[in-house]
Amino acid sequence: MREAGVLCHITSLPSGKLGPDAFTFIDLLAEAGITVWQVLPITPPDEHRSPYASTSAFAGWVKLCDPSFEEDPNHELIREWLSVNEHWAWDWGLYDVLKEAHDERPWFEWPEPLRERHPEAIDAAMQKYMPQIRGRIMNQVRFQRDWMILRHYAAQKGVKLFGDLPIFVAKDSVDVWVRPHLFRHDVVAGVPPDYFSEDGQRWGTMLYDWQAHRAEDWTWWRMRMARICGLFDLVRIDHFRGFESAWAIPEGDDTAKNGQWMEGPGDDVLQAIIDVAGDTLIVAEDLGIIPESVTDLRKRHNLPGMSVLHFAFDDENADNPHRPENITKDSVVYTGTHDNDTTMGWWESGSDKRKGRVMKIGLAGESPCDTLTRLAMESPAPIAIVPLQDILQMGSEARMNTPGQATGNWTWRFDWPELAGGNWNVFKR
Repeated sequence: MREAGVLCHITSLPSGKLGPDAFTFIDLLAEAGITVWQVLPITPPDEHRSPYASTSAFAGWVKLCDPSFEEDPNHELIREWLSVNEHWAWDWGLYDVLKEAHDERPWFEWPEPLRERHPEAIDAAMQKYMPQIRGRIMNQVRFQRDWMILRHYAAQKGVKLFGDLPIFVAKDSVDVWVRPHLFRHDVVAGVPPDYFSEDGQRWGTMLYDWQAHRAEDWTWWRMRMARICGLFDLVRIDHFRGFESAWAIPEGDDTAKNGQWMEGPGDDVLQAIIDVAGDTLIVAEDLGIIPESVTDLRKRHNLPGMSVLHFAFDDENADNPHRPENITKDSVVYTGTHDNDTTMGWWESGSDKRKGRVMKIGLAGESPCDTLTRLAMESPAPIAIVPLQDILQMGSEARMNTPGQATGNWTWRFDWPELAGGNWNVFKR
């Protein structure tokens, strides 16, 4: 049986918080017969609010917590939480406190003893800031408590929570500060020129020293996967192809044009995280320039990929994997993603040829949003995900992110009255 899902980040709720709005939204999904709620990464974003360049691979973004839930966790809960998360929690607490103490400057601009983590400097900072560090720990326990309350409520309503794991982390992150040997420092991540950008995209996130990870038996990756699988029912790995190869851009370059593909570890790291994930479904984001070797890697491990209907109508290529007739059972189908324009924006900016191809398979009285949602629901894919903006028939003003653009993203929020104008019945066909 096909499952229907909605893509809507926590920050897009009217309050942008894990409080009453989140519970009301779950009620709405359940009433509409929608069983999957997909969100963006819930780790702390970078200075541009991007959740895909996080300052921590493990910490929760405490600004998502609702003030109404802020009574302190009890000591038993704190001890239980630390028994599982101590391997990253104290480092995060110190990093976050030191960021504040240094006017939010990145760790690589701190004084050398702290920047290079001289033991005596770290010990002195831990002693000096221990009350504040404990406060950061308390915030993380509070975040997980609030999240698990939400997850339990969603499960009661028959709604699964679908998380997103960015493959990379920001240079200004606790992970790079604490474990610099696990990362490359001469190149940064991105993608070559493509559909979204003629200059490519220079993300600036860190690439991995895969040999160092292999030498440690993928411990960091095992811990990371265990963390996210403890929070979600399904997990999407963003930029999955980075496990096979990643676009490595010279650190000093302003664009991605001069990058080159750097080989990844492939099966080794993937098997390690799959072993940890257990019953949690992993979805591989395999969009963009995808060679056959990446597809083979995904299929060897029985991971579903992604199909996006926005990519189905720009040409007459019969082999286009995003065309409705080519979507397979080993994929999750989307109308669009957080990186796409909304479907109405996509439609309004499209060529006459693209519009003609959509209209050819549209039904009388259907909007472009309804057509693509119907196609997603009729596809062989076991899960169909629709961004909330498409249900609400919203234009480009509601776009979540424009790849390659540093500012103006990640700010869209809906208002409750707007939901009444959405076509929720398409999920019940």
